Amino acid sequence: MKVILQKDVKNLGKVGELVSVKQGYARNYLFPRQLAVAATEKKLSEWTHLKKVADIKKKKAVAGRQEIIQKLQGLTLNFKLEAAAESEKLFGSVTTMDVSKQLEGHGYEIDKRDIHLEEQIKVLGQHKAFVRMGDGLEAEITIVVEKV
Repeated sequence: MKVILQKDVKNLGKVGELVSVKQGYARNYLFPRQLAVAATEKKLSEWTHLKKVADIKKKKAVAGRQEIIQKLQGLTLNFKLEAAAESEKLFGSVTTMDVSKQLEGHGYEIDKRDIHLEEQIKVLGQHKAFVRMGDGLEAEITIVVEKV
């Protein structure tokens, strides 16, 4: 029996997938918990239409992210922070949240979870960070930390 999943089901599939299951499993488990609906002709036509719409939206989103990644590539962010008197160690560190706020100041809305630091930034100098937005889209940015 073919069903369209309404929610993610472990070891079966994700939302919106068309899967084939045994009739008893569908009738006794999937349908009562509203995890799936029977794949009737009407539901299949709706499903194919929604799938096409979702693919179009995904392509637009990927194109938008590619544009942002190209603009971010090679960007340098400057941070002026206090450091210990003689050493180059910082009081605190530069976090992904700080980088996200700095990028927001440059006009980019990048979530802090999309920013990956090579190592924790706790010393003055030049450091690298990566902005990863899925689908293999990645930009390398340079972070320069200077003494106030």
